Amino acid sequence: MLMLAADAANPMNVEILPLATSVGVALLTVIVISIAVWPKIAKGLDERNEKILGEIKAAEDARAHAKAAQEEFERKLIQAQHDADAMIKEARAQAQNAADALRARSEAELAELKKRANAEMDAARRQAVAELEAHAAELAVSVASKVLGRAIDAKDQKVLVEQSIKEFASTGR
Repeated sequence: MLMLAADAANPMNVEILPLATSVGVALLTVIVISIAVWPKIAKGLDERNEKILGEIKAAEDARAHAKAAQEEFERKLIQAQHDADAMIKEARAQAQNAADALRARSEAELAELKKRANAEMDAARRQAVAELEAHAAELAVSVASKVLGRAIDAKDQKVLVEQSIKEFASTGR
């Protein structure tokens, strides 16, 4: 059985009924899809788009909030550093003032001690000189009594003491 090409069906030979049925089914499918399915697809795509846009806006808002928080933190940090510097400066000034006051008080106490010590030395020196003069007067009276062989009255004693002091002062002792 051999078939010839002329016996085969002609591709240009189209039957209208199957073609019209196919086109009708295709149009009906497109109409049903566009009425029943497409709005749901479009709604889903719109919701997804809104969700993505919302997430982008939320991310931008979070970024702006984080940036504002960082700027506030940096501002507070700088203020804290300034406050700490001011506290340190104030503490140093107070410490310097306290040290100056302590130094001034110590110097005043030292000057008072020195003044008191000098006064005590002067008093001790005057007392020693007075004791030395009294002892020298007694010694002079004793020596003079022995030399003269008589007792010396207060007037004679005073004259002898004054002469002894003058002699003692002139010798540079």
